Amino acid sequence: MTTETRHGKLSRMVLKAMGIFGGVQMLTILCGIVRTKLIAVWIGAAGVGLFSIYNGAIELVSSLTQFGLRNSSVRDISASRDSSRLGAIVKAVRRLGWIFGLLGAVVMLGAAPFLSRKTFGDDGHTWCFAVLAVSVFLASLTAGEMAVMQGLERLKALAKASLWGVVAGFVVSVPVIYVWRLGSVVPAVVAYSVVTTVAAYIYRVRGVESRQPMTAVETWNIGRGFVILGAFMVASDFITQLVSYIFTAWLNITAGDTEVGYYRSGFTVVNRYVGMVFAAISMEYYPRLASVVASRQRLSLFVGHEMTLVLWILLPLVSVFIACAPLIVTILYTPDFVVTVPFMVLAMAGTVWRGISWCMAFVILAKGDGRTYIITESVSCAFSLVLNIVGYKLWGLAGLGAAYLLWYLVYTVIVGIVYRRYGLWLPRRVVVLAAIVTAWSAIIATAALMLPWWVPAVGAVVSTVAAGVWLKRNF
Repeated sequence: MTTETRHGKLSRMVLKAMGIFGGVQMLTILCGIVRTKLIAVWIGAAGVGLFSIYNGAIELVSSLTQFGLRNSSVRDISASRDSSRLGAIVKAVRRLGWIFGLLGAVVMLGAAPFLSRKTFGDDGHTWCFAVLAVSVFLASLTAGEMAVMQGLERLKALAKASLWGVVAGFVVSVPVIYVWRLGSVVPAVVAYSVVTTVAAYIYRVRGVESRQPMTAVETWNIGRGFVILGAFMVASDFITQLVSYIFTAWLNITAGDTEVGYYRSGFTVVNRYVGMVFAAISMEYYPRLASVVASRQRLSLFVGHEMTLVLWILLPLVSVFIACAPLIVTILYTPDFVVTVPFMVLAMAGTVWRGISWCMAFVILAKGDGRTYIITESVSCAFSLVLNIVGYKLWGLAGLGAAYLLWYLVYTVIVGIVYRRYGLWLPRRVVVLAAIVTAWSAIIATAALMLPWWVPAVGAVVSTVAAGVWLKRNF
């Protein structure tokens, strides 16, 4: 099999995974939008608020007590080549899912009075938070099963479990909301958790887990590595959220809540919706990297291939998004939000750097280098905060877009240094392609801000045609 044939086969596999998991994420978002709409109609703003509060509490406790099990354990599962070792790891992951789930449930039960008083000002919702301990427990079980499926690259099973969990959870929770109205919030949340866990267990991987007895000490010895890595990942995520909160608070004090609303709306569109592409691809990319982490040559080739594919995907995506930014804002929000267009245009141009850095940053996780991971993320967050404050003071919302672009440029340099220190490299053709796509995105962004609408529109068409030709040649 020639190198070109292997690359084509790998590209098809990556795009297939992106299509499957991108579709699952789109369906998840759609079900969430419809459910929120029904809650608003049947219960009102109070119902929407309660759902947000309770789900936020579940996510907070789960993130603190699961120690990143969902993502960190994927590396060990993928990297294992010995069947007996693999079986022991799978057993340890599932057992830790139970242990962390019980820990999370106990924490939620213990924190219920505190959460009720701090959130609602009284003890009236203590039992509601206490019941949500069930959801925290089930979330940990689901995380363990999902990690096993991803680590073993059972992507079809993972997609089906995610898909049916979302659909069945939606179908089950809607009648509960309709019948019980305001009293349905907690039962609906718990019912959704139960259904998603059932879906994960229906499609769980069987026949791999070790049948040998495993003591608590053995479980810890096997799981210690990915638990520590997960702890670094949780700490990094906390730092990211903290820095985001600090800047949002600063912006609110400096410019008011309206400006915060404009910024967050634009940031959500750029970061969340475009982020779906990266999240979908990572389902296949992360375990594949972890499986070859011992070979610098294969690791470098996989990163180079992934970066090439990501750049060709981003080329039309970024160009079309920039050209259609005013229309997108009007559809998703209202015409008043067009003031966010300069931010979105510049930030989307920075998405190219985000894609480049994303491909290299996964190597840090694949190697299980938690200390380097938290250092790079912390330094990146510090730059982000400084750039955001300076950018807003200089140019307002447009300055925040420029800050987003510069932030990912700096982050690319940071992870690039780490990447080279690992002894890895990028093919020259990938570096040239990255330079071309970056320059082209900058040209489209400049045209969108300074020239008539049809100029960036033509650029978007050219980008789409070029990407289409490349895809046709390589598939």
